Amino acid sequence: MRMSIFEYAPAPESRDVVSIAPTYDHFIGGKFMASKSGKRFATINPATEEVLSKVALGNAADIDAAVKAARSAYTKVWSKMPAKERGKYLYRIARLMQERAREFAVLETLDNGKPIRETRDTDVPLAIQHFFYHAGWADKLEYAGLGENPQPHGVAGQIIPWNFPLLMLAWKVAPALATGNTVVLKPAETTPLTALLFAQVCIDAGLPAGVVNIVTGDGKTGAALVSHPGIDKIAFTGSTEVGKSIARALSGTDKALSLELGGKGANIVYEDAPLDQAVDGIVNGIFFNQGHVCCAGSRLLVQESIHDLLIEKLQRRMEQIRIGDPMDKNTDLGAINSKAQLEKIEELTQAGRDEGAKPWQPSCSLPGNGFWFRPTIFTNVSGAHRIAREEIFGPVLAVLTFRTPAEAIAKANNTPYGLSAGVWTEKGSRILWTAKRLKAGVIWANTFNKFDAASPFGGYKESGWGREGGRHGLLPYIRHAISRETTKSGKGGKR
Repeated sequence: MRMSIFEYAPAPESRDVVSIAPTYDHFIGGKFMASKSGKRFATINPATEEVLSKVALGNAADIDAAVKAARSAYTKVWSKMPAKERGKYLYRIARLMQERAREFAVLETLDNGKPIRETRDTDVPLAIQHFFYHAGWADKLEYAGLGENPQPHGVAGQIIPWNFPLLMLAWKVAPALATGNTVVLKPAETTPLTALLFAQVCIDAGLPAGVVNIVTGDGKTGAALVSHPGIDKIAFTGSTEVGKSIARALSGTDKALSLELGGKGANIVYEDAPLDQAVDGIVNGIFFNQGHVCCAGSRLLVQESIHDLLIEKLQRRMEQIRIGDPMDKNTDLGAINSKAQLEKIEELTQAGRDEGAKPWQPSCSLPGNGFWFRPTIFTNVSGAHRIAREEIFGPVLAVLTFRTPAEAIAKANNTPYGLSAGVWTEKGSRILWTAKRLKAGVIWANTFNKFDAASPFGGYKESGWGREGGRHGLLPYIRHAISRETTKSGKGGKR
């Protein structure tokens, strides 16, 4: 008897909730201001290549104006405001974001290319959660293990990536404000729109002018922010290559720095793992957000005895992935964020083929316009292959095998990165044994890609330093702790 094949009916989310202006300016000193150069750049919908808007292209003069506004707000208002009052502003921002959650989700999907289901259910709620969470810390910093009188750096320069535009904004802005810093934020060139909508939220929340400033632009804009002498602290999320250049630029200065960089996460599946559960975790680990995730489980390490069965189950599951219009609520895999990123993914997957790895892709059609790539797995991969060593930042999974737990650890740690890892087994003792030996900042057990504002996130080695989220995420925004005795004696407090 032949089974019927059921298809999902289209379920598009309406974009009517969003009103996108033809042009956008910088947000400096509490108001929108045109770029000093008058230049603009286009931001597009990667699923259709439609131009959404023209955005101000920031230069050194725009950065200077934003830093001066942030310094003035810090000196005259924010640093003098009682911590409890600062917390109220964060609560207000969180509530306003809740009220406009659907608008944020639709705008993020249009500008980024990720499925509306992800922006609606993950990105926006988590961003809001970070503002609520950090609002609670604002008047409790002395109880966070940071010393008796923790002090902010002053003006924080923040550069965020395009893969989670709103969420990365929240990861950085919320702790900076909670600890008493003011902010100059530079969004990614391809995804500036939700940051500019956030600027409107800051206005509606009555946030004092200059506490949050947003300058849009490209890499040169970010470089001007990093090098500006009026910045006390830099926070960067992005590629390891750029992170290294920022670290070199700041060496010898007194600017504080935190970095959240690339990753090549290992997802380890032992022979006693619950395979069906593991398969869903593997799919979520690498294909969530089109693989545009620094902590993606992009290396699958499978115990030899279950390799064939797991790959069979994984391929069957991948045939069910729905690829297409990101605005459709049924879509699982959306568009690649940009043409440049698509070309990088294609180049690295071709390298995998050339080096002898065996690719497999599900049978699916791709839209004619926009930037698209089929979810891909490579078997017959060795640790020497580029696809096993380099961050692809796309929906591409490299599968390696191991025989013993010790071999799994050796292969998992055979990477310059150290951001994330996953462990799948029914034995709690094996989870703890493995986690203790993995060189990764975040380790998931029988799950993957789960986040919470109260849980710190970050890596080491070439995945950066510092933590974001949780109590640990407050520390990068604290200059030092000054004891009451030192303060009374007149010593300390000087940068």
